[in-house]
Amino acid sequence: MIWYPKKDLEGETSPVKSQNWFIRGMLGNVLNPKMGVFYVSFLPQFIPQGHSPILWTFSLVTIHILLGTLWSLSLIYATHSLSYILRRENVIKWMNRATGGLFLLFAFKLVMSSRR
Repeated sequence: MIWYPKKDLEGETSPVKSQNWFIRGMLGNVLNPKMGVFYVSFLPQFIPQGHSPILWTFSLVTIHILLGTLWSLSLIYATHSLSYILRRENVIKWMNRATGGLFLLFAFKLVMSSRR
């Protein structure tokens, strides 16, 4: 990635319009067992004692979904105007080189770490 970075996105320049990416992303989250583990292990601590756990759980899950959706939409909106810059050949090469350098730093840190 550092010496021979990719120069283009190799066919990824035009987005596929025939698929509903929102549904695919939603199904990916719903069918992900880590999301269930998160809800079962994290949310119960925020349910007041003596109140309906079902009602509070669904309320907290709804808040989590709304916040996640708002974050994703704002991220999409903010980066949509930058997509033409991110698709430039020089930017792609720079990002690949930076990613390769980061991988080397992680590898160096792993080599230098000691097990205790």
